[in-house]
Amino acid sequence: MARIRAELALTAEELEQLMTTSWNMRVATIGPGERINLTPLWFGWASGRVYFFGRGQKVTNLRRNPACTVLVDRNEQYADLEGAMFQGRATVLENAEQEEADPHLEEVRWLMGAKYSGGHGETQGDERVRYPQTAVGRSARWVVFEPSRLITWDNHKLPKR
Repeated sequence: MARIRAELALTAEELEQLMTTSWNMRVATIGPGERINLTPLWFGWASGRVYFFGRGQKVTNLRRNPACTVLVDRNEQYADLEGAMFQGRATVLENAEQEEADPHLEEVRWLMGAKYSGGHGETQGDERVRYPQTAVGRSARWVVFEPSRLITWDNHKLPKR
């Protein structure tokens, strides 16, 4: 597999900025029969982990096989593309006790509340908003993704032709 040149990689500061200001990520899970399930989601970023609240097939898939890939990228034109692809394992937080035990979930709830307030970032005055979701039903759960491999790129760093 071709590798991305090291000089195109995001710095730690650029990665942090991408992960805290981007709206959507995509998570790829392995479904029944090894079918890939790719889903866009809102997300939070804390302590080098990706957090998201999901339901349905992606949660079922992660219970069966926690291996997945997360992609956060932005821009449309080739010369403007920036992104991070993480490969790793996800943990489904199955109940309120597991949610409480996670050391960063409460921080993520406040970060996502601020990021997605009003559904599209509209602020509600000076009031802080907490992302309220919690484990419910059979498959609506918080998921914590811990990366084991990271590939980043910033095509702004490509040599000018």
